[in-house]
Amino acid sequence: MALRGCLRFAGVVPRLLGNSTVLSGTSVPEGHRCVPNHVNTHLGCRNLLFCRFSSAPPSTEVSYEQLKQLLASRKAVVIDVREPWELREYGFIPGSINVPCECCLGQVNNALQLAPEEFKEKYGGDMPQQTDNIVFTCLAGVRSKEAFTTATLLGYKVVHLYAGGWRDWMKKEQHK
Repeated sequence: MALRGCLRFAGVVPRLLGNSTVLSGTSVPEGHRCVPNHVNTHLGCRNLLFCRFSSAPPSTEVSYEQLKQLLASRKAVVIDVREPWELREYGFIPGSINVPCECCLGQVNNALQLAPEEFKEKYGGDMPQQTDNIVFTCLAGVRSKEAFTTATLLGYKVVHLYAGGWRDWMKKEQHK
């Protein structure tokens, strides 16, 4: 009975999510990767994990030193996806643009699809072009990974991740 409920749920989730999905442990087509999408908490199905296909490349991480060079040379748009209160409370990386994630990074998705004038008015910086070098950052790397995936799925070509985020930046800045 519980298995029947799980299988019925497994058939509904792909339609609800609007993505191609596979069960964890099954093969993923070449050129795609499986990005965790939803964990089924239906009684008896707790270990069932659904994934959505993503053709996004694996994250290209930049180090603190690389980020400093990119900022100094103005060869990258650095987008901090933390909430505004986090920037006020903890600080921010000079030269970065704040595009808050606002629950599940919906705002990043919307922001990267705005007209350039709207982006500049709303976020105070130039909107990155599809071929610009973009680096996403957050507090510790979790939200920036999601933003990275969002940008690559929207067609941005040169996307990076500062996985250490604000915590790493601050630690390294204090030790200079």
